Amino acid sequence: MADVIAAGYHAGRPGAIAAFRPAGAPPSRPPQIRPDAPAPCRGVRSEAMRRLSRRALAATLPGLAASPGRAQPVAAAYPAAPITLVSPFSPGGAADLAARLLARHAPPHLPNRQALLLVENRAGASGAVGTQFVHRAKPDGLTLLLARVASAAILPAIDIRTPYAWDEFTMLGLLEDTPFVVCVRADAPWDRLQDLLIVLREQPGRIAFSTTGPATIQDLGMRHLFATAGLPIDAGLAMPFRGGGEAVAALLDGRVQLLGTNLNEALPALQDGRLRGLVIGTPERLRVLPAVPTAREVELPALVGVTGWSALFAPPALAEPASQAWVAALAALRGDAAWQAAVRTTGGIPRLLPPEATRDYVRSQVALYRELGRRLGLI
Repeated sequence: MADVIAAGYHAGRPGAIAAFRPAGAPPSRPPQIRPDAPAPCRGVRSEAMRRLSRRALAATLPGLAASPGRAQPVAAAYPAAPITLVSPFSPGGAADLAARLLARHAPPHLPNRQALLLVENRAGASGAVGTQFVHRAKPDGLTLLLARVASAAILPAIDIRTPYAWDEFTMLGLLEDTPFVVCVRADAPWDRLQDLLIVLREQPGRIAFSTTGPATIQDLGMRHLFATAGLPIDAGLAMPFRGGGEAVAALLDGRVQLLGTNLNEALPALQDGRLRGLVIGTPERLRVLPAVPTAREVELPALVGVTGWSALFAPPALAEPASQAWVAALAALRGDAAWQAAVRTTGGIPRLLPPEATRDYVRSQVALYRELGRRLGLI
């Protein structure tokens, strides 16, 4: 009967369902009513049958129209497709490392435990290219941003040309801090930071240092170091590269003589002896680099406030199921010993914050770098 009703409905006559008569069957006769049957019984029965038929038809037609002959599909667990995780800097840098660790360890904590996160490097303009790409993406949870301090806080703080505002993203959570370390090649003639500062003071512009572009931690951190030490902010010659990995490579092959960068970008070369650390911007010495003095030890405590960080951002107005899934997944990483160990091994410090605390922290970072930019004459 359902097939007959559906056939009539989809023929374009939803309100007129034809009576069914098998092929070759004689025309049906109208039902015979016994003359002696009580009239009230005939009327009550006919009216009841009509009401029942109308109710059955009304209940059946909407379902058949929506999906003839099959049940409605159940929504798939998030994500139902691979997620593109955009790293706004080139491979080998802090953003790339953090993105790949998240892509490896986060899926088991999502509703779809078989989720696939694909890291896509979109470098350029101090991270603005990849960041703007995510800012304009569809907010369905399938395009996310591994946000870094440079593109998410420093650039909006000091460059009015930045094509997005710092607070226009859905902030899902802070992931980690990456300490700022100043280093030179192991064969450089400067064993201590003070030795290097003497040369910078006496021969400004002689020593070149790697950056990943204006308004990045590599650039602003070094200029802050120069100013804190009483030097002009252009005491060194800035050489820009597309990412932290390239900046480290430039120091190793001798294209530059100095680098201030995120620890996780330089850690392998520091640990195997190819680079020498002169100072690290942490309150205490790190277990992974016990020989590198802190900013306070070299009497430059202002460097302690300079640090890189990674966070997970999404486009504005992210769909609620995706937002809830990621907030829960990042909370679960607090108990994920494998992810935490991987972050520490690569030079990061796990620091998971929920969305509102992340927004407050980014706001404070924008204020910090805006003030620093003013003091350095960059604004």
